[in-house]
Amino acid sequence: MSTFTAGEELTPLTIDVTRDQLVRYAGASLDFNPIHWNEAFAKEVGLPDVIAHGMLTMALGARLVTDWLGDPGRLVDYFARFTRPVVVPNDGAATIEFTGKVAVVNNDGTARVDITAKFEGKAVLGKAQAVVRV
Repeated sequence: MSTFTAGEELTPLTIDVTRDQLVRYAGASLDFNPIHWNEAFAKEVGLPDVIAHGMLTMALGARLVTDWLGDPGRLVDYFARFTRPVVVPNDGAATIEFTGKVAVVNNDGTARVDITAKFEGKAVLGKAQAVVRV
């Protein structure tokens, strides 16, 4: 890809997140907060169940963009807010659906991509935006 067009849509990405992935992510990130692996603790603090790490969800959104770019080095900046947790069941997966669209193409050879991440039909990232370069 050598040019960007405002309104261009990225190829959607659907990811299933499982509890074993949360354990591996915890080890890689050193984020061992029990809300990400201990069901009793998560419920004790008011969550419906174990939830995915917000940074894991955000990283998966970046994957949508880097897969589209074909070169992760072209991702210049990335920002998102966490709006809702991704609840990961003990005996299955939480499916997150990612979509993206080129919102604006800048004169400096960069473009802004707006990203949507949904779990159970509801947004889990707010104002998720990536800046990419040609």
